[in-house]
Amino acid sequence: PVFDASAPSAPCHGRHMLPLSVFSASAAALLHTAARGLVPATAPPRTRLVALSSVPRLCVLDLDECVWSPEMYTLSHMPSRPLIGDLNGRGEGVVGVHSGGDVIRIYPGALLAMQEVADGLHGEMRMAVASSADTPLAERIGRAAMELLEVLPGLTMADLLRRGCEDGRNLQIGRQPPLSSDKSRTHFPILRDACGVAYEEMLFFDDSVWSDHCGLVAANCPGVVTQRTPRGMQEHEWRNGLRKFAAEAAERGASTSEPSGA
Repeated sequence: PVFDASAPSAPCHGRHMLPLSVFSASAAALLHTAARGLVPATAPPRTRLVALSSVPRLCVLDLDECVWSPEMYTLSHMPSRPLIGDLNGRGEGVVGVHSGGDVIRIYPGALLAMQEVADGLHGEMRMAVASSADTPLAERIGRAAMELLEVLPGLTMADLLRRGCEDGRNLQIGRQPPLSSDKSRTHFPILRDACGVAYEEMLFFDDSVWSDHCGLVAANCPGVVTQRTPRGMQEHEWRNGLRKFAAEAAERGASTSEPSGA
């Protein structure tokens, strides 16, 4: 969906949704697998990883060569024929989708990040997308892939992204007006207004290979914490992004608590 500047700008949060943190990891796994009649895999014990005060309210993801591969502009067929495989030991699900002779797959760190958010391990963190897909066809292919690729058995990437923002305005994909190739000038201001989240409460992941989106966003959207993923999102980059956000949040908290000079 394209953001309509004339539409009401009420924050896109789910007012009637229970907090994700009320579900334990094991309960979440049962819920995700029950719909498909699968026996839930035994997952390693998990606990909340970061103090709630240091967790971003909105985790913003680039898509091509950050969340998944290959880049959508290189494809010419709509996704079809799901590929079933192991989802990080959480059971079997759709780990890839065919697009012509190519297969779209999620990078391991991105899959882990989305699984942790789905499990509620980071409080009520929500997820969003800021992608400058080159063409309208690339955007359509990307949106279709999100409806098929699974994060957990029975839970698609699109299902997770819709949590807390059912109107879809947290998915800013493409570069057609009102978007552009500069995410810092278009995608992020729209996400801030649509989701009701300040820049200081956002964490952004981007490969930043062809264009330095992380640098541009950090410069033009003060407060957003950025993390580069030059070879596709890996687990250490997910962890490092969370640590960077926590450190900057602590620094901001310390500076605001310091008494002013006499």
